[in-house]
Amino acid sequence: MKTRIKLLIAFFGLYIIILSCNRPVCKNINPIFDKYKPNTEEYKAELAKQLEFVDRSKLSYWFWEYIDSTGQELLYFKITGDKLCAIIVLNVDKWNKLEELRQKKGVTFRGAEFIDLKFDIKQDSLKTEFIYRDFDRIID
Repeated sequence: MKTRIKLLIAFFGLYIIILSCNRPVCKNINPIFDKYKPNTEEYKAELAKQLEFVDRSKLSYWFWEYIDSTGQELLYFKITGDKLCAIIVLNVDKWNKLEELRQKKGVTFRGAEFIDLKFDIKQDSLKTEFIYRDFDRIID
């Protein structure tokens, strides 16, 4: 009997965990996002182009990864919504509101939703960059 109760509690806990992971499933329909990695210029240029045509207020941003590559700290976010399913790589110049994420190297933030993530798009003939500015809040 005790084993049965423990099993029911375990299943109930797993059910609650699954329900709390509410990141929407998205399916990419853009062949460029399939062909290239998010840190390539081809991918970034296409993402910048796509962001011109979507309503950014309808997008959701989910933290994916912190990378410290050759002294450059980058943040990867999954973007979903308004027919867009992609990964954005943000360069961070000013770590306002992100000090804890930086300190923990993103470990405890993976999968968290960043509400109203704001960034600038810096683009010239050679490269495209997405520069972090701010966000309203985090839902973990």
